[in-house]
Amino acid sequence: MATNNIFTHQFDEVELLGTKFHKVRVQELINFIVNSASIDKKTVVGNVNVRAMNFACEMPWYKDFINRSDLVFCDGFGVLMGAKICGCGVKSEHRMTCPDYIENLALSCERDNVSLYLLAGKPGVVDKAIAKLKVIAPNLKVKGHHGYFHKSGIENQYVVDEINQFQPDVLYVGFGMPLQERWIIDNFDSINAKVFLPLGACLDFYTGAVYRGPRWMTNRGLEWLSRMFTEPKRLWQRYVVGNPLFFYRLIKERFTKRSKKNSKASSIY
Repeated sequence: MATNNIFTHQFDEVELLGTKFHKVRVQELINFIVNSASIDKKTVVGNVNVRAMNFACEMPWYKDFINRSDLVFCDGFGVLMGAKICGCGVKSEHRMTCPDYIENLALSCERDNVSLYLLAGKPGVVDKAIAKLKVIAPNLKVKGHHGYFHKSGIENQYVVDEINQFQPDVLYVGFGMPLQERWIIDNFDSINAKVFLPLGACLDFYTGAVYRGPRWMTNRGLEWLSRMFTEPKRLWQRYVVGNPLFFYRLIKERFTKRSKKNSKASSIY
């Protein structure tokens, strides 16, 4: 998976725990995706939240995927908070979630004649998402397929062939982390799409198939808390264990770097 996008240089880069993301705002992200569809080179747009950061610490291939992506945006309040603690100069506007901007992305794609393929969710979710998007962007070139298929063998090849027949400018992949990133790596060379966009459960939230929580919670970065109470058996470990683990790793890294810096300074004298 080799990428190198000419538009990436305009964004400052932040690094936490050896994993990068960029200081990018919503409209800048949308413009980047649409502009990238016009160049003759494949582009990968990644995203990071606390779960992604923990995966990157535990799985070298996952960290490599994020760090080799052309643009990586912050999709988690915990990562934003961690970056602020580390003095990285990030602002609240540098964090975004897909359900909040997918309609603006669709409008931009419609305006610039950029086609979109949605590969995500249980059967029926994509159809609902396309119907909603068509209301606000009736001339949008969009097609899709559900995400519940075997990710190898004949069934996977059928889906790849369906995508290639449509030849989308932007391919949205929503299987959840880290499956969606692994699938992109495994199928990158065989898919005729220009922009690869792994976005997790975005369509589930957008269509109402999964409840995000009240607006006052999502606006304050508390979506994780609402989701944990909604699906405690599935998500408690992700948040109750994962969030403290991320901040422990971050504090440990800062302490280690500071100790090395002090040790180096002492050796000079």
